[in-house]
Amino acid sequence: MSAETIQTRREWLLSERPASRVQARLGRAYVAWRRFSANRLALVGLLIILALVAVAAFADVLAPYSPTVGDLKNARLLPPGAAHWFGTDDLGRDIYSRIVYGSRWTLYVVILVAVIAAPIGLLVGTVAGYAGGWTDTILMRITDIFLAFPKLVLALAFVAALGPGIENAVLAIAITSWPPYARIARAETLTVRNSDFIKAVQLMGASPFRIVLRHIMPLCISSLIIRVTLDMAGIILTAAGLGFLGLGAQPPLPEWGAMIASGRRFILDQWWVAAAPGAAILIVSLGFNLLGDGLRDALDPRSGDQ
Repeated sequence: MSAETIQTRREWLLSERPASRVQARLGRAYVAWRRFSANRLALVGLLIILALVAVAAFADVLAPYSPTVGDLKNARLLPPGAAHWFGTDDLGRDIYSRIVYGSRWTLYVVILVAVIAAPIGLLVGTVAGYAGGWTDTILMRITDIFLAFPKLVLALAFVAALGPGIENAVLAIAITSWPPYARIARAETLTVRNSDFIKAVQLMGASPFRIVLRHIMPLCISSLIIRVTLDMAGIILTAAGLGFLGLGAQPPLPEWGAMIASGRRFILDQWWVAAAPGAAILIVSLGFNLLGDGLRDALDPRSGDQ
């Protein structure tokens, strides 16, 4: 592709008078990508998350051993080496293979929590912000009740009531994660509900449901995406905390928090048993934080083009 062609396409994307909605959307996406790619740390975060997805997708190929079956007689608590890159645990299982398969459970928790919590928070926040009055008061006081408790403590209470297990842990984390999203959606709604284009839609006879769904919610999505991405690290840590306490994923599932819990007994002599899954949690959490910072710079409408 010649330099002239690239320049022509760039001018087409950056046109101040787009000829179609497709051109306008592509132009906004291009500007957002320029802002995002200008942040080198954000690109590092993106690469970490893409690597996590690739490892989870190809775990069967990347893992040389079974994540649940070990050699208790010949491979118990072996240090890192050529045969076992990250060593083995107290049951003779390869820690590297368990971390590789554990990436699937990490993505499982993160995706399900985001899918459950973000829409709930978006719905509650936009309805409260647009309706106002008693509806706003009741919904926001419920939100305040959830925000009054530390997330991990509240998740522990829900898991204790529901019973241990990865599914119940996901549900408990999702129940405790939606209030900040509701707050953000309400704040965004309050800034636009009295704007001219909303009044124009009202004059055209649109119902409140249609206004909230078609015109207000899309304006809140960018802020919500940023907050959800930044919260991914906290979600991972909460899931790991539940697993560490025995209330999350149950043995023999290779969940990183449960792996740390099983390795804490050997932390002084066989440090690799707990250090390897701890490092995995650290790297993935850092990746989500860096990605969230980059998305905030790219999607914030108040930030200028870089």
